[in-house]
Amino acid sequence: MTATLDRPAAPGKAAVSVSVPAVVPALATPVVVFLFSSLLTFGLGALSPSNPAAAVLGETATPADIARMNHEFGLDRPFVVQYLDWLGSAFTGDLGRSYFTTIPVSDSIFAALPVDLALAGLAMLLAVLLGGGAGILAALRKGSRFDRAVTLVASALGTLPPFVIGIGLIVIFSVLLKALPAGGYVPLESGVGPWLRFAILPALALSLDTAAAIARQLRTSLVAQLGENYVTGAVVRGLGTRRVLFGHALRNAIGPALTVLGVGVPTVLGGAVVTEKIFNLPGLARLTLQAAAQHDVPVIQGTLLVTITVVLVCNTLINLALLRLTPQGRRSS
Repeated sequence: MTATLDRPAAPGKAAVSVSVPAVVPALATPVVVFLFSSLLTFGLGALSPSNPAAAVLGETATPADIARMNHEFGLDRPFVVQYLDWLGSAFTGDLGRSYFTTIPVSDSIFAALPVDLALAGLAMLLAVLLGGGAGILAALRKGSRFDRAVTLVASALGTLPPFVIGIGLIVIFSVLLKALPAGGYVPLESGVGPWLRFAILPALALSLDTAAAIARQLRTSLVAQLGENYVTGAVVRGLGTRRVLFGHALRNAIGPALTVLGVGVPTVLGGAVVTEKIFNLPGLARLTLQAAAQHDVPVIQGTLLVTITVVLVCNTLINLALLRLTPQGRRSS
């Protein structure tokens, strides 16, 4: 007998259930994507025309020196052997050592990763609060000036890249108002207040694009749900507006907004490359750029692998939420 996960149906609609096997594709797909992405990541580094041994030794290195260094790095082994060894070590947390500093790559990554995770988490929270709040209010006030203003502002923000928004925020809040620092970073361990003073501008710059997309999608889907017969029936039976909205309509309308949130995770991490440069943040993007400038292949491969893992974990959680919360997500699975 197949176990099921059930949730109460909206008024006037049949109950929807999803079998446990329906969750399997949501968990199996990220594994396949991770293996393919890891192979591609390692292949780009291993097949690069630049020779790490020659870069480390300098222009005065002889062919014999380069061959000896390639052997020490393990670059003279077959590609498949190198990849399997690297992937197996990665599962234990060993991502190799930097060619130039000899510092373990995992140490460098996990020193910078908290900055990105904290900023990305704050950016996603701001995107949900700003985009979700604006989308819900716009749907409730369909056709009003507020609704038109939300649509206009969301469309405008959707065309602006994070670095343009970041520069604008610096000009307004740092140069003109002198209310917030223009750059730098304070760890969260130093206190929420000091951390927030430095983190709010870059997080806001990263969040507005995703917030705009959430507002548009949520407004459109919620307007459609509020016009459904089950909402009219719930109102006729005397259910309160808040219960109808949050208990039924929003639950059925949230699918597109959750999908946008899943797409927003790689967008936020990708935008962090430029945003960290603008705000002088010691994050993963800066580490990757420095490694790319030095052709430090293990660091580049390690940062890409960790970034891919973070994106896949976040998207998997969002897909599972779609399966649990929305009938659309259940049917698509």
